[in-house]
Order: sequence, then structure tokens, then C-alpha cells
Amino acid sequence: MGGKKSKPEPAPGFDKPWRNVDWTKKQQLETELRAIRLNHPQLQHLRILLHGPVGAGKSCFINSVQSSLHGELKNMAYEQSYAKKSFTKIYKSYNITNRNSEALPFALNDVMGLEEMTEEGMHSDDVVKAMMGHIREGYKFNPVSPICNDDPFFIREPSLQDKVHCLVSVVPASAISRMDTGIIDKIGEVRSKASSLGIPHVVIMTKVDEVCPLVKNDLTQIYRSRKIHEKMQHCSYKVGPPLKCVFPVCNYHKEIEIDNNKDVLILMALLHIVKSARDYVATVA
Repeated sequence: MGGKKSKPEPAPGFDKPWRNVDWTKKQQLETELRAIRLNHPQLQHLRILLHGPVGAGKSCFINSVQSSLHGELKNMAYEQSYAKKSFTKIYKSYNITNRNSEALPFALNDVMGLEEMTEEGMHSDDVVKAMMGHIREGYKFNPVSPICNDDPFFIREPSLQDKVHCLVSVVPASAISRMDTGIIDKIGEVRSKASSLGIPHVVIMTKVDEVCPLVKNDLTQIYRSRKIHEKMQHCSYKVGPPLKCVFPVCNYHKEIEIDNNKDVLILMALLHIVKSARDYVATVA
């Protein structure tokens, strides 16, 4: 008698994309980002705070955004390959420009990476204080002790410009299913505070090419990939925001030339983030 027949493996991709992407609209996305209007006298730009575990690709995302908008690879934020410890130590704001050197109306703020043990990664209280506008640029993070009120880098009465207008959690698709409970808890603490303040929360899911051969071979298949869909659901469940606020991207990390499909995913995510920040500011004006 023959052996028991095994069930066929599920197809790696859905029959059709479950999220529509126009891969020819890079220029349109750039135009929309340039056209964002703040309509608020206290603001020079929207402030977007990136946080997440060590090695997730926060600094790499900042560089990828600037590369996409300039049409050539840029390295504003320092990156560390295969980082086990956070390479970012200082609270820093990156003003974003386009290929015509025009300043766009938003800035990306980078912070130290989160680790499971407080002694080895950024303290979640510092993320919250940065989000509330209490930390001045240039502050050096202390994993053991969060910033105190008498620190020279502490802002006692932050203005709307000092505060964060959108919180972005950057998480790697390759590690989301096995992310340490301690890190998930830290992200949850920050998300909870953002929610109480009405600050929007978006997730950028990086390293999508490491988890799905279909996507590694052809990035335009990203929303047909069952694996990517599964990882995005994990992000939504573990980190908090609904699936519509989770955006998979593929940062520039080994290429030496610009890729249109990477740019479209990056700029789609960025436009959603910037619009969310703008809408939040309108509610507190």
C-alpha cells in the first residue's frame, strides 16, 4: 500500500493583490509630499518619531526616504550592519529635502534602539518624553536612567513644534514573530501614551526581502505574498495598529542604484505618515 499522501503546500501568492499599488506613481507621490500644507503659525515642520528594536532599520529608513526623494543614494543617518547594540545614541532630527534641495514640511527623529533589558537599550520613558516634546535635540540617551527634569536637555514647557505629531514603530519582518516580550511591552507602553494624547501610530515593517523569496525576486508581488500578509498581521497583533496602518518596505541596504519599486513603497508609507501627522496637528490647533 502506498504511503499517506501529504497535503499540497499553499501557493506562495494570492491570485490578486489585496492592496492596490500603482508602480508608476513615484512622481505623483513626490508631488503630494511637496504640496503638504501645515496651516499652523507655530510649525515649521511636522515631527515624526521613529522607534523600535535594535537593528530594525530606523536609520536605514531615514536614509532610504532621502534617497527616494533625491533620486540617488544618500547617507544622512549613520547605519550599522548587523547591529547587536544600538548605533544611535543621540536624539537627532533629520530635515528632509528633495532633489531640488527644497525643504519638505516634515522631519524624522531618530532615537536609540529598544532592547529587552533596560540596561542595554533605550528606556521607554525617554521615548514617551521625546514624544511629548520634553527632550532637546542632542541629548545622549542613558539606558539605565531616563532624562530628569533638571537635565539641561529637558524642555519644561514644550511648544507644539517640540512635540511629536506621529509615532512610527519600525520593526523587522524577519523577527516580528519571535520578538522579545520585553521589547513588545516597551512599544506597547509608548503606543498607549500616544493613544492617550491622540497621536497617530504607524508601523513600518522592514526587511521584507528576507522573509519571502517571491518578494525578493520581484518587489511588485509584495501584496500578493501570503508570507508578507502573515507578517503584517503579526505586526498589527503584536504592536497594535490596524492592518491599514502597517506598511511593508524594503530599505536601501546593499544597492548602489535607485530602484523605482522600492521608492514607491517607501514614499507611499511616508505620505500616509505625513498626512496622519498633519491631521493630528489640525485637531490640536
